[in-house]
Amino acid sequence: MPVPAFFCAAGRASVPPKPTPPEKPWLSISGGNGDGGATAGVRMPTAPWLTSPLILPTDQVLDLSKTGKKNASTDDDTAIAYLSLTSGIRGGRSRAAMRKILKGVSRLRKVLPPDSAEDHTGEEDERGPVEIAIPLEGMNRISSSEGGEGTRRKVPWAGAKAERMVFPRVKKKRMVAAAEMVLPPIELERLKEEARSLTEWVRAKKAGVTPEVVEGIRRAWRKQELAMVKIVEPLCKNMVRAHEIVETKTGGIVVWRKKDIIVVYRGINYRMGRKIKSNENTSIPEKREAENSLLTTNDGKSPANSESLYVRETNRLLEGLGPRFIDWWWRKPLPVDADLLPEIVPGFMTPFRLCPPDVRSNLSDDELTYLRKLARPLPTHFALSKNKKLHGVASAIIKLWEKSLIAKIAIKVGIPNTNNEQMALELKRLTGGVLILRNKFFIILFRGKDFLPGRVASSVLEREAQVTDQQQLEEECRLRAAESFPEKQTLVTSASTIGTLTEFEDIQAKYLPVNSIVSQDKVEIEAKTEKLKKSIREHERSLFTLNVKIERSQKVLSKFNKTWSPLELSADRELLTEEERESLRKVGLKMDEFLLLGRRGIYDGVIGSIHQHWKYRELVKVISFQKAVQQIAHTARLLEIESGGIVVAIEKQGRGHVIIIYRGRNYARPLKLVPDNLLTKREALQRSIEIQRRGSLRFFAEERQQSVTELRRKLEDLEQRAKEYSPRRPHRSEDLN
Repeated sequence: MPVPAFFCAAGRASVPPKPTPPEKPWLSISGGNGDGGATAGVRMPTAPWLTSPLILPTDQVLDLSKTGKKNASTDDDTAIAYLSLTSGIRGGRSRAAMRKILKGVSRLRKVLPPDSAEDHTGEEDERGPVEIAIPLEGMNRISSSEGGEGTRRKVPWAGAKAERMVFPRVKKKRMVAAAEMVLPPIELERLKEEARSLTEWVRAKKAGVTPEVVEGIRRAWRKQELAMVKIVEPLCKNMVRAHEIVETKTGGIVVWRKKDIIVVYRGINYRMGRKIKSNENTSIPEKREAENSLLTTNDGKSPANSESLYVRETNRLLEGLGPRFIDWWWRKPLPVDADLLPEIVPGFMTPFRLCPPDVRSNLSDDELTYLRKLARPLPTHFALSKNKKLHGVASAIIKLWEKSLIAKIAIKVGIPNTNNEQMALELKRLTGGVLILRNKFFIILFRGKDFLPGRVASSVLEREAQVTDQQQLEEECRLRAAESFPEKQTLVTSASTIGTLTEFEDIQAKYLPVNSIVSQDKVEIEAKTEKLKKSIREHERSLFTLNVKIERSQKVLSKFNKTWSPLELSADRELLTEEERESLRKVGLKMDEFLLLGRRGIYDGVIGSIHQHWKYRELVKVISFQKAVQQIAHTARLLEIESGGIVVAIEKQGRGHVIIIYRGRNYARPLKLVPDNLLTKREALQRSIEIQRRGSLRFFAEERQQSVTELRRKLEDLEQRAKEYSPRRPHRSEDLN
C-alpha cells in the first residue's frame, strides 16, 4: 500500500468547507455550473514537464486589473498549516529540499498513525480539519493521461530517495624508494631525524643538477653523511624527477624529501677520493638501467615494465636519434639532448622537396591552428640550447620526420645566451620545414606538405637525371639526322622549335617545378628584382618630396633676403697704425663686458647694442661661436659696415672667436640706434630656422640620391644574373636544315 501524506487545511468553524475541485481541471474546458452550461476557459502557463495545455475557468483566475483591499480568506490559514512541513527548509524545489520534506512527512506519519486518524473522520467532516491522502509513489511519475509523454517521466523530486553509486578514486601506486629497500628501517628513521635538523644546503641551478651542484654535494659529504639540496624552478615542479636525477648523478640515496628540499645519504661504502663520472653522454639503455635500479613498485615490478604505452612508444620513436637529456624537468619520456649531437655533419644538405600535384605548400590558417592543437599533447623530442652549428640536430629532425609529422624542441632553461629566434631560423634553413610555433619555451617544426623521405627523394632525383640524359641524347640524334639532309631538299623555310630540346627548355622555364634548384634561384632573383624596383620607386618619391621642400624653403629665404639690404663699405675710413691696433687688441681682450652673437646672426638689435657699448667705452667685444673661418670673417665685415666702426682683431678664444671693434676717433652717436635696413629679431630667427631646415633637406636629399644610385646598380646586377639563368638560346635555321 502506498505511503499516504496528510496535508491538513485548518478552517474556521463558521465557514463551510469549500467544494472539492475537479481532479484534473486543465483537461476540461467546460465549467462546473449547476445548470450544465459551458463557460469559456483561460489558457494558463504550464510546467516544463507538462505537454498538454492548462485551461482554467474564468472564476478561478485572478484578475490583477481589479484594485481593492485584499480580503482575508482560508487560503492564509492553509498556507500557515503547510509551514509545519516546509518551514526552515532551504533550496526551493531542489532534490535536497524535497528529501527533507519527505522526512518530515514520515515523522508526521509515525506521530499520527492511520487508525487514529480514521476514528475521527466521521465527526470532523463538516467542521474539523479535512484529511487528504495522497500516495507519494504515484507522484513520482507523470503519466501520458496527465499531460506527460508516452513513457512515464520522473518529476523533479523523484530522485530524493534514489541511492547514488559512488566510485572511489583509484590511488596511484606508490613507488618504493631505494632507501626503503637498501637501508634498515631503524637506520632510515635515524637518517630522517638528522635530515630534519640540517640547516646548510646546496642550491641547485636553474639548469638542473649541474656538475657544480654535484661537486657541492660531495664537499658536504666530506663533513657529514647527509647533504641537503634545494631544488629551484623549473625542476622543483616535478620533485619525483628531481629525486631520480639526484640519485643518478651523485650515486647516493635520497632518504628524505619535503617540498623543494632533498636530503641525500652518501651510503655505507662511500669513499672520499672516488669520483662518479657524469653519465650525461651515456645512451638511453644505460640510463634506463641506472634509473630502474633505484626505484621499484610495490608489486616488485621494475618501472621499465610498468611504463605506460605512451612512454614506451615515445622511447621507440626516439630510439637511435641520440643520447637522452637526463636533466629533463618534466615527466618521462626523456627527450634527446640536442647539444650532444655533432655540430658539423660532412656532406649534409637541405633535403630535396617535391609538392604533390594540385597542392600548395603554404599552410592555411585552419591548418596552422589544427597543427598547433595536434602538437600540444605530443611529447618533447629534443632539448636544445645552442644557437649555431646545428647540423646534427637537423639530420635527427629529418630522420624523425619520417615517422612523425611534427618535431617538438624544448629550449633549455638556465643556459646563458640562448636565442630562440636564431635557433628557429637556423633549423628552418637547414631542414626546410615550416615553423608553426616559437616562444621562449618551445620550437615546433612541421615537416611540410612537400616533404619526401630519404629513399623517395633519392628515387625522384635519380629518375629526373635519367629523363634529362635521355632528352639530351634525343636532341643530339635529331641534330645528326638534320645534318644528313642536303640543303636543296630542305622544305622548311622558317625556323621551328616543335619537338626540339629548345621547346622543352622553354616549357621547363615557364612551368619549372618549384622544388628544383634552378627554379628556386630564379624565383629568388625575380623576388629580389621586384623588391628592388619597389624600393627604387619609394626612394625616388621621397627624393622628389625633398626637392619640393627645398624649393619652398629657398623661396622663403629669398623673401627675407629682399627685406635685408646691407650698406656698402665707406670709402672714408680711419687708418690705424700697428702699434695702435696692438694696444687696442690687448685692451679689448682684457674687457669683461662682451656682446654675444646667437643663432639669429646680425640684426637691428645687435647694431643698437654695439652703439650702447660705445656710449661708455671705445671698444666693443663681440663673441661668435661660428666654426668656419670664412663665416667669422664675413660676420666681422658685416659688423664693420653696419656699425661704422673699425675691426681691430679677430682672435680664437675658448670654443668661439672674439671680434674687437673700435668706434673711431670721429665717432658720433646716431640719432636712431636701430637701423631700418636690417631684419628684426623675430625675422632673424625665422631666417635662421629656414637656413637650418634647408641645410637638413639638402643633406637628406643627397643621401637619398646616393641610395637610388646604389639600388640601380644592384638592379642591373640582378638582371644580369637573371639572363644567365635563362635556358633559352637563339634559334638557328642551320640546326633544322
